[in-house]
Amino acid sequence: MKFGFGKSLAQALKSQKKFSRLIKKAFKPLRTGVKPATPTPRAAKPALVETTAFGSNPGRLIMKTFVPTARLPKSPALVVVLHGCRQTPESLDSATGFSKHAKERGFILLYPEQRSANNSQRCFNWFRPSAVARDRGEMLSIKQMIEHACEKHCIDRSRIFVAGLSAGGAMTAALVANYHSLFAGAAIIAGMPVGSARDGMSALRAMKSGAPPPPGGWGRPVTEISSEVKAWPPITIWQGIDDRTVNPLNARACITQWLEVQGIDESRGRTEEKPWGRLKSWRTPDGVKLAFYSVRNMAHGVPIKMPRATKSRRSGDPYVIAAEISAPAELLRLWGLKRPMLQSKTL
Repeated sequence: MKFGFGKSLAQALKSQKKFSRLIKKAFKPLRTGVKPATPTPRAAKPALVETTAFGSNPGRLIMKTFVPTARLPKSPALVVVLHGCRQTPESLDSATGFSKHAKERGFILLYPEQRSANNSQRCFNWFRPSAVARDRGEMLSIKQMIEHACEKHCIDRSRIFVAGLSAGGAMTAALVANYHSLFAGAAIIAGMPVGSARDGMSALRAMKSGAPPPPGGWGRPVTEISSEVKAWPPITIWQGIDDRTVNPLNARACITQWLEVQGIDESRGRTEEKPWGRLKSWRTPDGVKLAFYSVRNMAHGVPIKMPRATKSRRSGDPYVIAAEISAPAELLRLWGLKRPMLQSKTL
């Protein structure tokens, strides 16, 4: 009697290697003169601190935080940032300046980090149902990190925000779908809609060509998770027009998804032309609930505004790209995380 286990295992390993090669190719920077190597982590000043005991951690993720030593209020806000494939929290933080903003404005940063043992390209596994199901896998690990940070640092639970790039953007969408009441605002940057893939190969196809709508429409994957939810946090969606890694059609799918979930008519959107591209927003009596930032002349990454004196268009991380708008600064403005007012001098 013969068993096909060895053959099946070999086929699975071959498929996994193929997926890894395709992911590596998909996230190869397209700009000439830029090496495709993984970003070299820079030493953040001060460094992000790793926490090992924050819960059962079923997703086997790493927790890193930045806690300012000054200007920290009694109940600070918490900003959760999810990196993309082939990034590290250090490379993303150094290029975007999130920890500098945290130091200036007095909030705490949380960076969940993927392990290469979970995904060879260090992508969050947003396409695996077991990783993004409520209270399971990577989803639960990130929630446990947030809970640990809230308890340790007396976080103001009405001011927890989340932003993610690429695979991190897709995980951001999944986090909001599963734990809507946890967040006061969210940003999906070059991400994917909830329910757009069920395995690695379908994820790559959706990223490249645009995910096809599921039966019942894009709102259905979210409402199936949280069927009784009526109030959702404000969401911003960001997309580079020249993105060749995640097809901009996916941003359109994300817009459709969250409009359907919130019962907002797409025709009610307001369009504004900006120096950096186009902003379209949808407002309800409670304020702007969805906004789409379509950034001109930008590929796959986080837009950040650099000083005009900077000759290089590189930020130190190939997925943080010079543009006419800075996503971190804009998000902090939208979320009300302002610099403290300086006391005026008496003349």
